[in-house]
Amino acid sequence: MNFLAPLFLLGAAAIAAPILFHLIRRTTRERIEFPSLRFLQPTPPRITRRSRLENLLLLALRCTALALVAFAFARPYLQRPTPPAAADGTASRTLLLIDTSASMRRSGLWADAVARASAHVRGAGPNDQVAILAFDRSPRVVVSFSQWLETPANNRVAVALDALGKLSPSWLPTALGPALVRAADEIHEGEADAGRIRRRVILVSDFQEGARLDPLQSFEWPRDVEVVSDILRPARPGNAALQWLPDPPDADRAAEPTLRVRISNSADARSERFKVAWAAQDSGPSLTTPLDVYVPPGQSRVVTLGAPTNSPNADRVVLTGDDEPFDNIVHVIPPQPVEIRVAYIGKDAKGEAREPLFFLQRALPESRRQTAKVDVLAPNGVPAPGSLAAARVVFVTAPVPDATADVLRNAAEKGAVVVFAPTTAAAAPALGRLVAQAGLGLSDERPGSHALLASLDFRHPLLAPFNDPRFSDFTRIHWWRYRRVTGALPSQARVVARFDTGDPAWIDFPVGRGRVVFMASSWSVADSQFALSSKFIPWLFGVLDLSGAGVEPPAHPKVGDAIPLPAGRTSTLAVHQPDGAVVSVAPEAPRFEVSMPGTYRLGDALRVGVNLDPSEGRTAPLPADRLESLGVRVDAATSSRAVEPGRPQGVPPAAEAEGRQKMWRWLILAALAVLVVESWAAGFQARRSPPVSNVEPIPSSPVVA
Repeated sequence: MNFLAPLFLLGAAAIAAPILFHLIRRTTRERIEFPSLRFLQPTPPRITRRSRLENLLLLALRCTALALVAFAFARPYLQRPTPPAAADGTASRTLLLIDTSASMRRSGLWADAVARASAHVRGAGPNDQVAILAFDRSPRVVVSFSQWLETPANNRVAVALDALGKLSPSWLPTALGPALVRAADEIHEGEADAGRIRRRVILVSDFQEGARLDPLQSFEWPRDVEVVSDILRPARPGNAALQWLPDPPDADRAAEPTLRVRISNSADARSERFKVAWAAQDSGPSLTTPLDVYVPPGQSRVVTLGAPTNSPNADRVVLTGDDEPFDNIVHVIPPQPVEIRVAYIGKDAKGEAREPLFFLQRALPESRRQTAKVDVLAPNGVPAPGSLAAARVVFVTAPVPDATADVLRNAAEKGAVVVFAPTTAAAAPALGRLVAQAGLGLSDERPGSHALLASLDFRHPLLAPFNDPRFSDFTRIHWWRYRRVTGALPSQARVVARFDTGDPAWIDFPVGRGRVVFMASSWSVADSQFALSSKFIPWLFGVLDLSGAGVEPPAHPKVGDAIPLPAGRTSTLAVHQPDGAVVSVAPEAPRFEVSMPGTYRLGDALRVGVNLDPSEGRTAPLPADRLESLGVRVDAATSSRAVEPGRPQGVPPAAEAEGRQKMWRWLILAALAVLVVESWAAGFQARRSPPVSNVEPIPSSPVVA
């Protein structure tokens, strides 16, 4: 038996205390003086017998309890060496599972991982089978079992070592659960001889706390597969992580833009004073005055930084004062006003407060976060094809000639959204030309008092903002007149809403990569109350989102996410990555997956900041029994740093062996049981002993007459 903290055994010296207490004679504490005895000389008591130990059972119980507590604090464990490999020709099927996530970029971890994995490969016997899987966000095969068997026996180790040398840690998060599930399936796949064979998974990882393990909760681990945990420890313990925080939902959108970041310090960190400041790729360590932040170990702090006013190149916030820099940068582009461009074709009188253009211009207000520009085009002229290139949405409320309808249809085919809301039935030819459907006609309708929307398809993106019972009530909006569609609708047309008369109110016509949205009644005051209701502005922004106009890439994408690209592209888009590489993206590609943190430039102007997954900053080690609690069969005898230099093969480190056995728990329980028995024995003896009187009776003297 060995001890993890043998100095606590000195606490066993406390056993002398009960022995001394048992040797001390108890004396009466209360004294009663009698007046008749004041004139007598005090005489010290005579010792009739030597001090000796009494109540030996109680003494033994008390000494045993103290000894058990001392042994528990010393953390005992049993050293059990790994049984040597079988020499009778029995084969083993070993799968090396190597962690290549971003947390492996910490000091010394990756070199240690390659060294240990290489030692495992070199230790394979002639009858053994070895495969290598690497994992971060998802597992991938590096060397399969079939590749190992197909390689000549004298070249297998060299091929595996060469594959290990080509691996490197990525910037992706750790998905340990899916990797173990894949390893359990891979170790049985293609197995020709299912007889007597040892199957094991050697997991080489830092076992950081942020690893994803949820798939193991619903997975039944195979009984014949054991896991050997080869745990890596960084050269410098502790880590401070920097994380970008989104604005709260109730944030003032008109206020000056700010950035909130969280600084989290691990419990085993040695540093607690840090600095944060804005910086740029081509500048020094900071562009603004650094902000001092005090974060004790095991705690976190949230700080707010104002956007730099005189530094247009600022694209990151840097944390200094931490020994592990892999997660000390947040890449973020200071918020810039977004310009929303729309086009409008109608016959509205200038400044008329009852026409659609009046409401459209005021529904897109300018603020510090967005600017809206409405390009007004004449309905009689033919707009140049380039005049609609910047507008992702075109609103049409007046009849247009065939040439204009052809230009609008061409814009829709390239990805634009044309909202056709005519105020008169004379626009019927333009509708048929826009959707390429002959025979469509329009007729003006005036319901008795008003019409209501009675059937709405909230699954359509146009009504997605109202897909909630609190916002889905359209019964308070009155429609005074509308245009009834006559003729057969195209098969791909989708009726989004109907009036209570049964006539279609909104129809979505897909056209190429865009669409034409027909509104039977416009939002002018003469047609409806729509523009005066609370539904108009959310509906309008739903149209903009439907077209991609004004839609920015996500403000805080993480490594591995897909950045949405601008729609309606007609040429290849050049994506400039943080490492300087340029990737060409096809026009039809809707998004681009990012693989490293940094600032990406999409095209000539749009920049996007991509950050590390926050889970990778949680570098504290997982509990030793976490995998076992999820049903994974962990080999207690070999789950260790099996190839640590300077230590015999198969001998687990003291801390890991003690952490698995936890003998101190049983010693504490035994000490509590001994104390319970001691309390019962002391009470039992007290009840059997006669009561001790503090005052001896005085013999009566004869009365003298």
